[in-house]
Amino acid sequence: MVRTLISTDTRYPVNRKLIKRAVGDVLAKNNVHAAEVSVAVVGERKMRELVKNYLHDDEPCEVLAFPLEDVMSSGQRRQGSVNRQGFVNPPDGVLRLGDLVLCWPQVLLSASRNDKLVDDEVYFLTGHGVLHLLGKHHE
Repeated sequence: MVRTLISTDTRYPVNRKLIKRAVGDVLAKNNVHAAEVSVAVVGERKMRELVKNYLHDDEPCEVLAFPLEDVMSSGQRRQGSVNRQGFVNPPDGVLRLGDLVLCWPQVLLSASRNDKLVDDEVYFLTGHGVLHLLGKHHE
């Protein structure tokens, strides 16, 4: 069973069912059938704070992924990352992949820029973030 925990403010009218579907679809395509992912939908100020603190950058960002374990192979490891074995046997049997943070104002801008429906952009960005939680990264 896939569990998606969603945290948002009423100011951001995000489609919760769509987020859950995006998480479930990406996990199913990657043969993960039992896991938990947390998704927070935040505003511009909170996202800028996260980007500054964790990426040491000042550029706006639509989605951030915070995996609970760094599951990259040793050849892909970032400098300074800890070499861990990943998820072996979670004590309660729940595979917690990590947290996603979506910036609602940036999602709206990205949808407009890409000439897409907001729901399509939410689905895409959520799926993209889940791939990062699974250790799949782009250059």
